[in-house]
Amino acid sequence: MRFRFVGWAMTAGVVLFGLIVGGAWAQQTGVADAGLQQELAALVEKHHGKVALYATQLNTGKSVAIDADRPVQTASVIKLTILFEAMEQVRAGKARWDEKLTLVKGDGVSGSGVLTFFDTPLMLTLKDVLTMMVIVSDNTATNLAIDRFGVDAVNARIAWMGLKDTHLYKKIGKPATGPMPADQPKFGLGKTTAREMAMVMERIGRCQLAERGEPMLAGDAAICEVALKMLRNQFYRETIPRYLEKLDSSETGSGIASKTGSLNAVRADVAIVAGKTGPMVLSIFTFDNEDKSWTVDNEGEVLIGRLAKTIVEAWSPAGLDGKTLIPGLGLAGPVASEAAGASK
Repeated sequence: MRFRFVGWAMTAGVVLFGLIVGGAWAQQTGVADAGLQQELAALVEKHHGKVALYATQLNTGKSVAIDADRPVQTASVIKLTILFEAMEQVRAGKARWDEKLTLVKGDGVSGSGVLTFFDTPLMLTLKDVLTMMVIVSDNTATNLAIDRFGVDAVNARIAWMGLKDTHLYKKIGKPATGPMPADQPKFGLGKTTAREMAMVMERIGRCQLAERGEPMLAGDAAICEVALKMLRNQFYRETIPRYLEKLDSSETGSGIASKTGSLNAVRADVAIVAGKTGPMVLSIFTFDNEDKSWTVDNEGEVLIGRLAKTIVEAWSPAGLDGKTLIPGLGLAGPVASEAAGASK
């Protein structure tokens, strides 16, 4: 396992950098957290498998990275890109949360979710479909969303975000409708990197639906609020939230908005964590895992929980504040972290 810091040229561990965001220059201090990096490396070294990780605290620029640019299997984490495309189409007036989609006989697929067990035909709103896709990672709902927007549209949106190593290949449990890229058998449903999927989650949290230089629209926050509500109600809490979720989410809402992904040898989670000292994005993938069990004590899941706990306790020792998990994440304005601005 090779460990490397984020790719900034460091002078005494600190470098000032500027990026154009929304037509204005934003500047912040980027800090590769060497002490935390060593703690994480020690945890990863003991894992019976491989790890790709990228984490950043958005208001301070602190970051850590382990194989953050290595392409990995996404499993269900790729569903974040489908959600983001839906948000953009609602913003453009090409889709509506309340539009109707129909589940028909033959649409159901196995794996996570419950829609496959429902009687058909069944009419659902687009918002219902996406909610099922996110909170219980429903594979049947995911395919309905892919049918609605199209694989090509999702991949075009991925390219629009400047992501080079992220790709959605096909629907789940259904044959491909066209030629597949040569690397599809290796990655399955989708591929990404820890850094690039952090970029997707950061865009959702910051409510960055506009291209650089474009003004925000009046309805953007409402769109992002819908998505964040889905992500805050993610059903699977055994990875990043495992040791962190101490808030009464029934009153203030969860302080963690996340999307998980699991395969036999893969466990992954990408999350916004609302720390009292500032919001963080954590993107953690474990793969080639020896432990292929489907229990809450799966080694990959436990490791993700420990890595997340180590990061959050280092950057926000006072804990979480779910009230700041709102569109824009309580930040004063658009500040360009490496995850938000990088493209390679």
